[in-house]
Amino acid sequence: MSTSEIATVLAWHDALNDSDIDTLLALSSDDVEVAGPEGAGQGLTALREWASSAGLTLIPGRMFVHEGVVVVEEEASWAANPDETSTVATAFRVVHDQVTSIFRHDDLESAFAATDLSEEDAVS
Repeated sequence: MSTSEIATVLAWHDALNDSDIDTLLALSSDDVEVAGPEGAGQGLTALREWASSAGLTLIPGRMFVHEGVVVVEEEASWAANPDETSTVATAFRVVHDQVTSIFRHDDLESAFAATDLSEEDAVS
């Protein structure tokens, strides 16, 4: 397990939640892939547009990591309905302390299925 991968993902969450787009972009590779239920995009421009318009807050919870892949179970809320939250999971790929992909899933089981991670990869 790499603590730098976890630190990168936690810093990414902080930047997103603080609407610190410059830091969010600095933590991401130039060709970062972003995907979720609403669609997909690639590159820093796509990430900037998504982060600026999604109105999404992701509070990280349990984390799972294996060979550069970090799955985070999160409490998600949207600016349009701040009192409503749901539990989602996001799979991140981290290479050289930069996020190269972000794939949001409806639940932890879906993220595990997409990444081949499991409860055995939990960060203690």
